[in-house]
Amino acid sequence: MFSNLIRWTGVLVFAFQAGAAMAQDGPVMVTVDRAKVFRIEDGASAVIVGNPFIADVAMFDKNTVVITGKSYGTTNLVILDVDNKPIVDEEITVRASETDIVSVYRKVERETLSCHPTCEPTLRLGDNADSFNETAEQATARNVLALEAAGGGK
Repeated sequence: MFSNLIRWTGVLVFAFQAGAAMAQDGPVMVTVDRAKVFRIEDGASAVIVGNPFIADVAMFDKNTVVITGKSYGTTNLVILDVDNKPIVDEEITVRASETDIVSVYRKVERETLSCHPTCEPTLRLGDNADSFNETAEQATARNVLALEAAGGGK
């Protein structure tokens, strides 16, 4: 019985490692306006992103890189070691969030709402310019008011 437990533990560990290896295949998927943590075992001295309009990359520490999705598309991430040799060269694909989102179409124009638990306008690339700009202006004005109320705007 004990030997069976050890055997099954070994099988589960092997299966878990195989699953982790498969998860590395393909591009690193990131969602617009969300951050994803990328760990480096060997330590990094520099990070480079191919297209900074698609993703932002920042080193948190020598073993942790944070990737933030900025716009839809695909780019790459290169991480260099202390000797400026590439230790990582990964493809990054940035996509839209599909969780709690409702898209309203009026002919060819789209407006997007974030619905959790109630629906509110949200900024999403590709939306109707009028609704996007109105939402952006309101969000900017609200942030300026909040900053001023906190004493940081002057």
